[in-house]
Amino acid sequence: MVLQTKENKAIILAAGLGTRLKPLTDHKPKALLEWEGLPLLEHAILKLLSNGFTSIIINVHHHAGMIIDFVKQKDYFGIDIEFSHEKEELLDTGGGIAFASWFFRDEPFLVYNVDIISNIDLRAMYDAHIQSGAIATMAVKERVTTRSLLMSKEGLLKGWRDNRSGETILTGPEDERLTPIAFSAIHIMDPKVFTLFPKEKRFPLMPFYLELAKNYPVNLYRHDHDSWADMGKLESFS
Repeated sequence: MVLQTKENKAIILAAGLGTRLKPLTDHKPKALLEWEGLPLLEHAILKLLSNGFTSIIINVHHHAGMIIDFVKQKDYFGIDIEFSHEKEELLDTGGGIAFASWFFRDEPFLVYNVDIISNIDLRAMYDAHIQSGAIATMAVKERVTTRSLLMSKEGLLKGWRDNRSGETILTGPEDERLTPIAFSAIHIMDPKVFTLFPKEKRFPLMPFYLELAKNYPVNLYRHDHDSWADMGKLESFS
């Protein structure tokens, strides 16, 4: 299936407090911290735009006005950009996506964390999601991580593990053939997920995915050979 650039939508998660980046985020949102001369948000928007995503919603909370003003100053990058302002409280990763559900229709949409820098081919990932028939597709990469997803030989989400404590959550019977792999904070969701989200307004996404995987296929898309960096920590800017 060919990616239709006019219809593909995405959400950039940019509402976080950036606590791992303090003091850099005391007076500026994480999304506007610069890397290689451009704010992280601009890197994310240009990445999505170059991969055919021309309709984007950005969730905001911490220094929300600065983010909105920046996008306005850039003339919305010449595309359709909206904002989901979590004014009263941060809604966490899952709640933030649910709060922005009004923006999406009946096509799968991309979720991209603003602090991720990667050369992943989002077009190929989107096509793989469509072909898989899964309700969601999570980008994964073999790398050192404190928390791993557990992947079946068919490439499906089957569990999660904290590599420090050993705590493990499985979505089905224990299987020694599960492969630990790191989540890249990039994923594609079918809008059907909005009917399956918890009733709570604020909720994290990973526990939801683990529950979802008990009844629906959640595909893991490997991109081991791509570059990937988490810019949400101080050492990334040193």
